[in-house]
Amino acid sequence: MGRAYQNRKESMAKTSDMNARIYSKHSRGIYVCAKSGGLDPEGNVALRGLIERAKRDQVPAHVIAKAIDKAKGGAGEDFAVARYEGYGPGKCMVIVDCLTDNPNRTFGDVRLAFTKTHCTIGTQGCVSHMFDHDAIFVFSADGKDDEDILEILMDADVDVSDVECEDGKISVFSPHTEYFKTKNALTEALGEIKFEVDEIQFIPQSTVKITDEDDLANFEKFNEMLEDLEDVQNVFHNAEV
Repeated sequence: MGRAYQNRKESMAKTSDMNARIYSKHSRGIYVCAKSGGLDPEGNVALRGLIERAKRDQVPAHVIAKAIDKAKGGAGEDFAVARYEGYGPGKCMVIVDCLTDNPNRTFGDVRLAFTKTHCTIGTQGCVSHMFDHDAIFVFSADGKDDEDILEILMDADVDVSDVECEDGKISVFSPHTEYFKTKNALTEALGEIKFEVDEIQFIPQSTVKITDEDDLANFEKFNEMLEDLEDVQNVFHNAEV
């Protein structure tokens, strides 16, 4: 079968491992959201958003259903939100969001990713003040422009940060505390919307360009180490590479 077969076999195994990590992270998020906010996606807007995001990442329906079923009993793991901040390769600023059932383990794993790539993990709040914590929605709205969408949101008394229209796509930014209000206002005014982006993110107020080869290599290694951690849900940074 030769080397070509071995390469394909390794590639397939790598893809399988990657899918397993993606499924696990989505499953954990859905389970926690359903357990804390209710099992019905119609009444739990956050859960509905997580399910839609999982589907966009091609998570199988049975994985989603299993996560919700697991939350029905009310038992099971107790996950807590953990957020770590610090300075990554090239002095970029980094925020790592986790869901963990063992904070000591998670902190040790995340700290190792920092130290192995010559980075510095800091205290809570050390870099997050340099990011905007926003709800972001991106969608197509035929016949509507940014002014129309802004009027809809203003009428619903939504605190809007920005509305942009580019290439037929509407992008809405609002404070993360306005997530539910923003999404409800949009769906009530426009009906069923297929959101391309429906998330809460940390958006950097400024960026740092990484050009040094050693910093670039460490940046790639840093991200790979964090992606391999099952507890890590999201990584936000201000690096420009």
